[in-house]
Amino acid sequence: MRFRSLSIAAVVALLASNLAGCGTVNEKLSAGMGDSIPQWAGGLPADAPPRPGTPQYDAYMKERERKRLLPAADREKEEQAQKGATGTTSAGAVR
Repeated sequence: MRFRSLSIAAVVALLASNLAGCGTVNEKLSAGMGDSIPQWAGGLPADAPPRPGTPQYDAYMKERERKRLLPAADREKEEQAQKGATGTTSAGAVR
């Protein structure tokens, strides 16, 4: 009876440690895999900000802060100028 309960405890401990190991592996894999999955398959959208800790993220945050400090009228003019430069309307359709 004692051997059986000891073997059950050992199997449960082994399964729990395997499950915990899969969680850390999946966490590390998912951070890099999300960038390589296309948008149509559920990957990052085209307008997603860069990942924190990268130089692109720092530049993105500086630009965001600059836009935040602009008066509302200037901000609207800048957004309209950017939309006109890309050739899209507010609905996102190409002219």
